[in-house]
Amino acid sequence: MYRQAYYDEDFLNQFNTGNDFYMDDVEDSYPESIRRKSLKLPDVRSVDVSRHFTRLSEMNYSVDLGMYPLGSCTMKFNPKYANYAASLPDFRDIHPMESQLKTQGTLEVMYNMQQFLVKISGMDYATLQPSAGAHGELTGILIVRKYFETRGEIDKRNEIIIPDSAHGTNPASAVMAGFKVVEVPSNENGLVDLEALKAAVNENTAAFMITNPNTLGIFDDQISEIATIIHNNGSLLYYDGANFNAILGITTPGKMGFDIVHFNLHKTFATPHGGGGPGAGPVAVKSFLMDFLPVPIVVNDKGTYSLFYGLKNTIGKVSSYNGSFGVVLRAFSYVLKNGNNLSANAKRAVMNSNYMAKKLSKYYKIPYKQLKKHEFVLSTENTGRKALDISKFILDYGIHSPTTYFPLIVKEAMMIEPTESVTKKDMDYYIDVMEKALSDPEEELKQSPVNTSVHRIDEIGAARNLILKWPAPTENH
Repeated sequence: MYRQAYYDEDFLNQFNTGNDFYMDDVEDSYPESIRRKSLKLPDVRSVDVSRHFTRLSEMNYSVDLGMYPLGSCTMKFNPKYANYAASLPDFRDIHPMESQLKTQGTLEVMYNMQQFLVKISGMDYATLQPSAGAHGELTGILIVRKYFETRGEIDKRNEIIIPDSAHGTNPASAVMAGFKVVEVPSNENGLVDLEALKAAVNENTAAFMITNPNTLGIFDDQISEIATIIHNNGSLLYYDGANFNAILGITTPGKMGFDIVHFNLHKTFATPHGGGGPGAGPVAVKSFLMDFLPVPIVVNDKGTYSLFYGLKNTIGKVSSYNGSFGVVLRAFSYVLKNGNNLSANAKRAVMNSNYMAKKLSKYYKIPYKQLKKHEFVLSTENTGRKALDISKFILDYGIHSPTTYFPLIVKEAMMIEPTESVTKKDMDYYIDVMEKALSDPEEELKQSPVNTSVHRIDEIGAARNLILKWPAPTENH
């Protein structure tokens, strides 16, 4: 169905004949002064190389070994069929400059992924270009900027409102797009303080950015009222899709009144995430903003797919070629495999989060509204122990630490997101170790970890004395 068109034999043969290009010609063009006579490569047996890298891999924690409870990062298990799909030669080996007529399979996948994202977001059009969540944010805010530029209002509409529970990339994206940031506080339930929001909204407001559920794992049930406040002011409502795993297939940002959405395919749809690896942050918009999307978008004309560049008010291209297509392909295979079970995944993620929050509330403070969605935030403040020490302690038990000291509105915060791919056994073990962290001597806690390949480091010293080169310079150099 998604098979690429192949080159015909005559086309290939023109590259297999003639004398126009040989490696010798290239070598002859290099000046003698820069040619190397030999390579300083070690003479090592292949078995030793294999053992070395296998040993290194076993020193690393991975999602294949256990849960990654990084709140707001949604580190799911990465299904192997998704990696298989991305490795299919017809997709893997395609050149990005290849003719559109010969890449109909790739374009069909992209078009269908656009349509799927439109459906699950309640938007009207989408682009796959942005290469990560923060890149998607910047793309979305650039759309906001271009929208008000075309209306002749950008000199006045120069502020973006953001709640104090927002992801750190939200204000960064707003500033990079040339806006001023206005922060509004949360109320006693961890929701947006509506009175503070009303006071902040004025003729300078371009947009309000929010993720729902927020970083506390709480769904803001005032969202319809928030949308009314923002839209009555002529401003736009922006949805940060980092926490989409909690609402997938259950509700949509479109139903909540949002105008722009960015996704994190590497979070919501279980593609590789973290370690500086590939990401994808598609953006979807309501129809009145379609003309501002980056180009090209993929269109379908009676079964023929093509890249369309004719958007009048486009913000331009934001990524080379077709963006992170390998990530899109992985996400698309996840969608096809799960189908109608996507909402079941979201429900399981919410159930797991509430299970852990309820169990851990016996030992730790769970601030704000108790009903959680996909994640929850606990505070170690009531225990007299530091969140950092507990995060280090649990490493010795083969558990990855959760997000620590975020969001900033919770003192001694640990933000935990189990995701739907963990089992009750995984969670119970995690809860037991978190309880043990409170009963073990504090001196032992402060020395942790001791069983990992790298023990506790001097983090303050590391931050103040950065070593940015490897190998580290000696005192004499």
